[in-house]
Amino acid sequence: MAYYAAFLNMIDAKKNIEVRPRHIEYLNELDHKGKVFARGPFADGTGGLVVYIADTFEEALSLAEKDPHVAEKSRRLELKEWQVL
Repeated sequence: MAYYAAFLNMIDAKKNIEVRPRHIEYLNELDHKGKVFARGPFADGTGGLVVYIADTFEEALSLAEKDPHVAEKSRRLELKEWQVL
């Protein structure tokens, strides 16, 4: 098990508002499955962060790419393995 930080940088603020309910529903489902360590928006409105819990980078990438914000292109995904200290 490892942690993967998904930076979700804003592409389209108007579309972001439309997609947000599906994004939250998706993350709630993953949270209940134990696949989300942390999540939330950036205070400056430029996007947000989701920290996934996954066995591999490929699994985390699959989870992140299915996020409606990424799939519907309201935000751009940058995914990195994150080491908890």
